[in-house]
Amino acid sequence: MSKKIQLSDHFTYGRLLRFVMPSILMILCTSVYTIVDGFFVSNYVGKTAFAALNLVWPVLMAVSTIGFLIGTGGCALVSKTLGEGNRERANQYFSMLITVTFIGTVILSAIGFLLTPQIVTLLGAKGAEMQANSILYGRILFVGIPFMVLQQAFLSFYVAAEKPSLSLIVSIVSGVINMILDYVLIVPLDMGLAGAALATVLSQVIGGIFPVIYFLRKNSSLLRLQFPFPMHWKALWIACANGSSEMVSNLSVSLVSMLYNYQLMRLVGEDGISAYGVLMYVSVVFNAVFMGYSIGSAPIVSYHYGAKNHAELKNLFQKGLWLISGSSVVITALAIGFAKQQAMIFTSHDADLMALTIQACQIYSIAYLFKGINTWASSFFTALNNGLVSALISFLRTFLFEIAAILILPALFGVLGIWFSVVAAELAALVVSIAFLAANRKKYQY
Repeated sequence: MSKKIQLSDHFTYGRLLRFVMPSILMILCTSVYTIVDGFFVSNYVGKTAFAALNLVWPVLMAVSTIGFLIGTGGCALVSKTLGEGNRERANQYFSMLITVTFIGTVILSAIGFLLTPQIVTLLGAKGAEMQANSILYGRILFVGIPFMVLQQAFLSFYVAAEKPSLSLIVSIVSGVINMILDYVLIVPLDMGLAGAALATVLSQVIGGIFPVIYFLRKNSSLLRLQFPFPMHWKALWIACANGSSEMVSNLSVSLVSMLYNYQLMRLVGEDGISAYGVLMYVSVVFNAVFMGYSIGSAPIVSYHYGAKNHAELKNLFQKGLWLISGSSVVITALAIGFAKQQAMIFTSHDADLMALTIQACQIYSIAYLFKGINTWASSFFTALNNGLVSALISFLRTFLFEIAAILILPALFGVLGIWFSVVAAELAALVVSIAFLAANRKKYQY
């Protein structure tokens, strides 16, 4: 039996891949929710329902970014505290962050539930059927948001607790339950879009509640939820500052997705939103490699940063750079080569929609060449507790550059400009990421 991998270890390529692989697979599993929903809704409910799902989903993801804010930022702080040898304080931070996260998202989900009709109207939903479907799906999903946020927050804390494999198991179980319920509620029971939403919420409840139960009990990990706990307001601020880049990144993706949908509804109609939805489903799978590696390796970086082990920081930096660069080339080739197969999964019932989606997939896939380094660079600075640099990379990459591209390129090239927007934004962000990585090498000695 292989020796348990610890944050304090020296990491070879093999050891590093073994440690981050559960995080990669975990994100793939959590991505099953929306992908499976999309598959069943597109093929068994109808094109309008599929468009409604994709119209509302970015709003729900925008609220759920709180999970990434607290998960990545809190994990960096907790792992650094563990590296400094103060386990009791680390558990206090952990308990406080999880509690504040849950209370905050319960309040936000209640507000979102009440305002769903107004939100749908602002998103540009047209026609009674489109509006009704959007409101139905949005309101059911808002009920499950607190559990979705908990699940996302725990993605990082599982790794800090040296239990990445446990998170993988929970993600697989909740993902399988989601798939089974999607089939049962949509096909035999004919519940339509409501069935897809209920399947997602029930699986998120499982993924969010299990880690709470696990960390409340005595366990073999480095972390445990302890009540009562003192409020460390400064630590809460530091965690939020550290995680702001990941929140900015994910929030920007949601906001930009809304802008994409608005532009596509204006230029193409429901087919444009459906094609973009397919792009998002596919990108979630490929991005899981970049995000999973970043989330899985970040606690290691934070630990050795706290322990002032500069030799290991340099080792992690070099290996991360090579692994991400290599995987970016492979993923780009796969995404372009299998663009037709990706489109057929969701759009084989409509020839015109499938042709539009294939073209979109081929162009969009070029961005994977640059996405990996940008995602990893932002996470690397979060792990070093440098939230400012991390946030700048994320803000420029996923918000400023992309919004500029989505406003300018369609005016010049029409629909093709929409698909090229993310490529242009990621390429510009790559220049920024490389500049920050080079400028801070001496400061952090990596």
